[in-house]
Amino acid sequence: MITKKIIDAKRATQLIFLVCGLGIASWAPMVPLAKDRLRLNEADLGLLLLLLGGGALVMMPISGILISKIGSRKVILGSVLAAAFILPCLLVISNIYLMGLALFAFGCSIGTVDVAMNAHGIQVQNIYEKPIMSSLHGLFSVGGLFGSLGLGFLIKLGLNPIYAAITISTLLIFLLSIQFKHLFNYQTEKEIILKFSNVDEEKVATSRLQWFNSTVLLLGLMCFIVFLSEGAMLDWSAIFLRDNKNVEPEFSGIGYAAFSVAMAVMRLAGDSLISKLNSKIVVIGGSIIASAGIVILIFSPWITVSLIGFILLGIGAANIVPVFFSEGGKISGLSPTVSIPVITTMGYAGQLAGPALLGFIAHHFSLTVAFEIIALLFIVVALIYKIRKKSSSC
Repeated sequence: MITKKIIDAKRATQLIFLVCGLGIASWAPMVPLAKDRLRLNEADLGLLLLLLGGGALVMMPISGILISKIGSRKVILGSVLAAAFILPCLLVISNIYLMGLALFAFGCSIGTVDVAMNAHGIQVQNIYEKPIMSSLHGLFSVGGLFGSLGLGFLIKLGLNPIYAAITISTLLIFLLSIQFKHLFNYQTEKEIILKFSNVDEEKVATSRLQWFNSTVLLLGLMCFIVFLSEGAMLDWSAIFLRDNKNVEPEFSGIGYAAFSVAMAVMRLAGDSLISKLNSKIVVIGGSIIASAGIVILIFSPWITVSLIGFILLGIGAANIVPVFFSEGGKISGLSPTVSIPVITTMGYAGQLAGPALLGFIAHHFSLTVAFEIIALLFIVVALIYKIRKKSSSC
């Protein structure tokens, strides 16, 4: 029976996904500004982005342990507050070492809330007994849209950049404050795990020893590739449009915005889509569409057609990750408090650390070559998932 408490928990989780998307996407229009302010080349910028991803990767496994100790609600509270306080600093720091430290701390906070909100979302989906992960990730994409355009829009209106960033941070804290009480507490989460996972209480306590489950690692690997494309759009799309398509810096976030809109629309409709289609069609078909979108945005000489490429990428990639997370939350004999943090860690390693690798590729070859590699990796995801499904059906 779906009670008001469950409905409130679902709504609160949706708002946390929105907050996370808004927070991390606000960094997108800051990237060209940071590159120019610190006088960085692509390799140096890639190193800074690696520090951001490194912070996330350090905290993600720790976040899983924290969630098992105190619950995802308290972890979400601390990490969102940390991200909100760090975000304005990224717009004004002019020392490369301090910038690296700030990005590392920002990565820690974002990585932590990513793990916690996905772990909480799986618990809500289990007790809700209907697919909701796509809509949750859809709200993340909506946050990405407002984050990528909102900061630049406020600056374009004449607001001092630091005040614009503080405005975004204040919004993050406000959204958290109005929904925090509706998130499941630690005891409720534990009861849901025991009820819906095929594990007993003793196994929940020791299940972190099963981090190297082959199914978890395979899902994590595919998540890494898909999230890499999202990270590339976040960290490199603005620079790609500015330097390769001659888009004005104030509007260089339009590519990520188009990508985010397409992804948000598809994810908000994704729960119904996944219910009607099987996961094989969603993952394989989506991967092919996403790969085609990247090819179009790279080689089109017209900015309008390039934006269509961004849209196709968003449409194709939208519901792949929610499928992976849902499957990760249903692995027999393994608690979601273990499988979800592992998959999230590997996946967001692609989003946060992967773009740093693209920076080195762009420095030694070109940003176009880096994007071509992403298109190829989507085909790899389609092949891996096809082989996995064929093996599991035998």
